[in-house]
Amino acid sequence: MSLHPLVATAILVNVMKKGIHPNYRLVVFRDVSCDFQFISKSCVETRETVEIDGTTYPLFAMDISSASHPFYTGTQKIMDTAGRIDRFYQKYGFTRTEA
Repeated sequence: MSLHPLVATAILVNVMKKGIHPNYRLVVFRDVSCDFQFISKSCVETRETVEIDGTTYPLFAMDISSASHPFYTGTQKIMDTAGRIDRFYQKYGFTRTEA
């Protein structure tokens, strides 16, 4: 005999221990460097709240996200690898051989 999915879910909810599970809820993640925000489910602890479209959500402020990270925005700095190689050769007494 199999149970209806809703009945099985109700049984599982009643069997779970109280007070040991994290509070899994919708949270607003805001990138403070570029005012980008998105809503996602999370267990993160927050102190602040924000209202979006008439609904109050917990707010988690973060320093960097995909909206501001150089890898995702395409504003990566290109390292001066030629200068680094020359300094390495100079430091250890190597000479550059032209191919």
